Order: sequence, then structure tokens, then C-alpha cells
Amino acid sequence: MTTIDLASAPDPLTVDLTDPGTFVRDDLHEMWARFRAERPVHRHPETPGRPPFWVVTRYADAMSVYKDNKNFTSERGNVLATLLAGGDSAAGKMLAVTDGARHRAIRNMMLKSFSPRALQHVVAGVRKRTSDLIGQVVAKDSFDYAREVAEHIPMGTICDLMAIPPQDRPQLLAWNKKTLSSEAENDSLDDQVMARNEILLYFSDLARHRRRNLGDDVLSTLVTAEIDGERLSEEEIIFNCYSLILGGDESSRVSSISTVLAFIQHPEQWRRFKAGEVSTNVATEEVLRWATPAMHFGRRALVDVEVGGERIAAGDIVTLWNTSANFDESVFPDPFTYDLARTPNKHLTFGYGPHFCLGAFLGREELKALLDELRENVATMELVGTPERIRSNFLYGYRNLPVSFGAA
Repeated sequence: MTTIDLASAPDPLTVDLTDPGTFVRDDLHEMWARFRAERPVHRHPETPGRPPFWVVTRYADAMSVYKDNKNFTSERGNVLATLLAGGDSAAGKMLAVTDGARHRAIRNMMLKSFSPRALQHVVAGVRKRTSDLIGQVVAKDSFDYAREVAEHIPMGTICDLMAIPPQDRPQLLAWNKKTLSSEAENDSLDDQVMARNEILLYFSDLARHRRRNLGDDVLSTLVTAEIDGERLSEEEIIFNCYSLILGGDESSRVSSISTVLAFIQHPEQWRRFKAGEVSTNVATEEVLRWATPAMHFGRRALVDVEVGGERIAAGDIVTLWNTSANFDESVFPDPFTYDLARTPNKHLTFGYGPHFCLGAFLGREELKALLDELRENVATMELVGTPERIRSNFLYGYRNLPVSFGAA
């Protein structure tokens, strides 16, 4: 059993959750454990230029808000950055920040493209891409797993999902890297905004082309869909294309990096998995719980409501910290032990309720493909440098992972 020392953790009321630097510290498990024990639901004080907001850290309380689309809304933002800024420009157009009947209609329409049957060809591409990439790096003395493997799998998957022409993919990847949390320190805000605008313009052009050249991809679904007899607006199409990159690229990439790092840090789990003592399906869920790439999601209260014994006023910002809930001692026995055989494992990595991640099946398939490939073709893994933590209050993970693989 793995224990932690709460005495060394900071007082919850002294922690600034708006500061990305908070999340590169080494005692995050201790910090969140103290939050759950002493201030499970509390009001984060305002910081310069930013209003106060509520912090929800226990599993049951987070679940209660995720399920409640009557008293809470995502339409004014669903992450801390946009909530603190006053809202999201895609509200009411992009699935993640749309509620009610419109959300249900768009989601049901898009779900047709995300069923296991519809995704068979995409999953086949995931497995081939993963196999090819691992095959290329096992022969090297050392390499950066983030750059040479992890960043290519999710973007390739998204491009397959939307039938992005092969010649356009390198440019789309380059633009997207400029907008990501893990790359933000390397580019100015202007560069990031310009890259985001280039992506939106690209999808606008591609949507016009796709209307004349329909296929069985997600973009074809979006450009032909009708809700109450009307086609989706151009903004709805573009924003929902962009949301697939937002939701599917960076979180999948850092989960992949976390998978390899966790095996290196927990060699007994790698031995068990390699020996076939744990199935890929079961191991995938612990990988997802342990990684929890999206640390939080957010809502605004529509009415006065109680959460965890605290009275929240209409209009208040409420943040749900998956990175804490996934280690809640009341739900996960011995939560600080990485146990690939853990069952049950009802983590909140993909959220819950009406906004449960649309791409959860595909995210799992990406990890399953990686796990199977590692078990089959990699004998040893070794860290050959120091991984650098991403400075973000939304995304948890590492920017790089210098490693060496031994071929099986």
C-alpha cells in the first residue's frame, strides 16, 4: 500500500489554481489529498484580473455536477481559462460548450460516426501507425518518445476520422502544435491565435470541398446533417471540426507519454503486463486513471444550488478536478498505487453525464494499440534523460520523454 504525507502538503486556501506553475510541483497527490480531507468543496479566492470560483475535489461531488445539466451549464465555458475570461466564443456552436436540445441533436448526429462499427477503418489505421512507429524506434539507441511516437498517433487518427488529404496533414500538425498547452511556451500569443485561425480557415475551405465530394467521414456527416430541417451553420461545422483536434490530440498524446513513463517508474507493473498477467482492456482503464490528462472541467451554476454541503450561487463558476477525483480514497482503494489489474475502475478521465467524451472509444483504442504493441515488441524501457512537465492548469503530462527501448 502506498501512503502519502498530508502534513507536507500546502494549505488549500494558499494554492493558486490559476497559476500553471502550481502544477509542476512534485507533491500534487499530497496537495489534492489535503483538499479532499479539509476543503473538498471551497471557494477559490479571486486573483488579479480573475473572479473567484468553486473547487470540487471529491469523486461523488464531481459526479453530481457532471450529471446535473439542469442546474449547471457548459455554454459559458467548460474549462477554467474560458470561464474566467467570461465565456467561450464557440458557445452554442461547438458540442462541448452547447447544452440542451441543440447539444443532444448535434451529439446524436455525430455519434453515428463514432460507433465501433463506423470506426473500424480508423482503428485499423491506429494499429498500423502504432506498429510502424514502435518498429522504427526500437532500433535506436535513444529517442524522444513524445516527438517520434506520441505526437503522430492522435493527429493521424483525427485526420483519418475526417478524411484529411495526406498532403495537408503535415501543415495541420504544424499549426496545431502552435496552439497546444505543451508547446505554448515556445510561441507568442499572436502566433498561437494565428495558428488557430489558420486551422479554422482550413476547415472552412475543406468543408466547402467536402460538400461536393462526400464520403463516410465525420466532416461529410457534419456538412450534410440537418436538425429540425435545417443544415448546420458554417460556424457549427468549423467549430466542431476544431473540437475534434482539441479533444483528441493533446490529451491522447500526453496519455501515451504517461503510459510509457508509468511503466518505467513501476517496473513490476511492466513485468506483470508483459507476462500476460493483466489483460489489455483492464490495464487501459488504470492507464487512463493514472494519467488523467484533462485535470479539470468547468460549469456555471444556473440557479442557487448546494454541492458537498456548500451553497453555490447562480452565476458562480464551478470547477471539477478529475485529477483529484480519480484518486479519491473513498472510491479507489489504495489510490496512489499504480495497479494495472485494478477493478472496478470507474474513473472520470472522460468526464461523465451529457458531456461524456464523444471520442472515449477511440481514445481507449489508441491506448490498447500502444499497450499491445509494447507487450509484443518491446522487452525493456529505460529513461535516459529528464522529462519536462507541461506548465498548464488544464493539461497534466510531459512535453518530452527521452527513452531507450530494447527490442523483444
